[in-house]
Amino acid sequence: MDQTQGRQSICFQRAPHLVGTSSVVGKKEGEGPLGGAFSVVSQDDLFGEDCWEKAESEMQREALELAIQNAGIPKEKIRYLYGGDLLGQLIATSFGLESFEIPWFGIYGACSTCGEALALAAMTVAGNYGDYTAAVTSSHFASAEKQFRFPLAYGNQRPLSATWTVTGSGAFVLGKNGGHVRITGITVGKVVDYGVQDSMNMGACMAPAASNTIAGHFRDFENGPLEYDKIITGDLGYVGQEILIDLLKKEGYDISQKHMDCGIEIYDRERQDTHSGGSGCGCSATVLSALILPKLEKGIWKRVLFVPTGALMSPVSFNEGQSVPGIAHGIVLEHC
Repeated sequence: MDQTQGRQSICFQRAPHLVGTSSVVGKKEGEGPLGGAFSVVSQDDLFGEDCWEKAESEMQREALELAIQNAGIPKEKIRYLYGGDLLGQLIATSFGLESFEIPWFGIYGACSTCGEALALAAMTVAGNYGDYTAAVTSSHFASAEKQFRFPLAYGNQRPLSATWTVTGSGAFVLGKNGGHVRITGITVGKVVDYGVQDSMNMGACMAPAASNTIAGHFRDFENGPLEYDKIITGDLGYVGQEILIDLLKKEGYDISQKHMDCGIEIYDRERQDTHSGGSGCGCSATVLSALILPKLEKGIWKRVLFVPTGALMSPVSFNEGQSVPGIAHGIVLEHC
């Protein structure tokens, strides 16, 4: 049963269903345009813990617990769990999810981790390796600043191209049946490096990878922007959105009337002073759970190409002056 499609895609003959989801966010995210749509909004960004990293673990634990509850199944039915975060050695995920005792694949795709986790979870269900799988990821503004940039007390200025790391976690349970949204295909992205070295301009770093994946998806499935109600990237922000649209026009695809970006949707740019928008693993994951899936479930949108994006950097590569490559994975979501 060959399900491969083109050079880098898969078309599922038995599409896995999204049967449970949840989103847990911090105070700033709750004050944004989607505040009323998240499953949980905490007024304490420490989530009752004594450090930022433990707070991120607690977000993941709560998000996965809620997603499993919403799926209406015992956790023992989940065969495999795919999850990751931005922290070294995936400590937010490993410490946050250990109590579930579910076989776990720790993955890293930077801010595209939601897409990578969903792709692998869908492949597992579609390949009959498990009746149920789960995908979870998170980011935290303070833990990300601590690891990648400056201590919060330093009070450094942020350029207008900078994005704000989302404090949030999104979790998803996939099964063979149930729910009103299914994953019908995926396009696995390639590492794309245009030589951008400015880690405060994530949009410019990731937009070429998003363009590469979206164009590759159209070629593999022999379709184009008109086949989708929306084409939604993860966290390119306002700067990356312009670059993406320009790059795809050069490939012969105009997505300007179809494009949305999770990093643009999650914050109010003027009122919340987030400059270019939101970013982080939690950005696309929480917006998928709170905004995209509900519209698909209700049939407002019938078909969406969801493309989480990531900047593949580390503190070591940044300090060595290396460029910031990008990655993006495409997930086809359909109402059913």
